[in-house]
Amino acid sequence: MLSLLWLLVVGLIAGLLARALVPGRDSMGLGATLLLGVSGSVVGGLLLGLLFGGFRDRGFSPAGIIGSVIGAVIVLVVHNRISGRRGSGTGARGAA
Repeated sequence: MLSLLWLLVVGLIAGLLARALVPGRDSMGLGATLLLGVSGSVVGGLLLGLLFGGFRDRGFSPAGIIGSVIGAVIVLVVHNRISGRRGSGTGARGAA
């Protein structure tokens, strides 16, 4: 129970930091920011496990705050590229 609460707190902090680090305006609420941070923690844990061989020692686990922020930034950038919010100027904003 405590580890789930810790994951949510770290996820929220990581999501807020990722939104602050990635330039531009993101119109997402607190729930989406929390989901961004938790998914960033999963991505960060996966990347750190691949880089440092963590899968052999302890299996897959979520990352700490630094890995979570890095993962959340990656998830946010990929989300923005897929949804067309930034980049080439095409998408929903460029249609008007």
